[in-house]
Amino acid sequence: TALTAETQAAFLAAAASQHFEAGQVIYIEGEPANSVYILEHGWVKSTRMTHEGREQGLLFLRPVEIFGDIAVFTNKIYPGTVTALEKVDAWVVPAERMLALVKDHPDLALAVIRKLSERVLHYVGLVEDLSLRSVEARLAHTLLRYAVLQDGELVVPRRDWTTFDEMAVRLGTVRDVLSRAMKTLEAEGLLRVEKHAICLTDPKGLAERADR
Repeated sequence: TALTAETQAAFLAAAASQHFEAGQVIYIEGEPANSVYILEHGWVKSTRMTHEGREQGLLFLRPVEIFGDIAVFTNKIYPGTVTALEKVDAWVVPAERMLALVKDHPDLALAVIRKLSERVLHYVGLVEDLSLRSVEARLAHTLLRYAVLQDGELVVPRRDWTTFDEMAVRLGTVRDVLSRAMKTLEAEGLLRVEKHAICLTDPKGLAERADR
């Protein structure tokens, strides 16, 4: 939803720009929710630790996404730990200023409601993935979601932080299981793993695997 010039000016007046280095923790699960963040540059991940001590990915966000919002609007603690995956620039708005902005600017309130609704749908899909889909199906679904067309072929570019460990966190599994799933799909001719990208050689077949 496009914001009016007045709302944009009010938001910028309330926000402060902050830089985070790759690997830097922005906030930790369980901390008081003091601020809302809007990504300007870079990627971040939101994770929780399971009872077994395994990191579970909740969100992988790119510009221009908001985070920390659910905790602020519900007056709760942050539900997950957010970490910069690469160099990140973000606009940071103190909780009380964000609440005042939403109250005074209906267009911003509508944009926030829409984003929160999208987040709910994301978590519904995450629960479905973890409970009903195999790792191979989750991998196929994720690759199709992030694929882009390059030189007539669908590919998923591999950023510096797109390691098997980070992909395993995103899919709710461990590196060894992910590696086996990737090799299985590659052996079936559905994809090809290269240094800087994962090429989807059979998108239709991959889509069928995603639905299993």
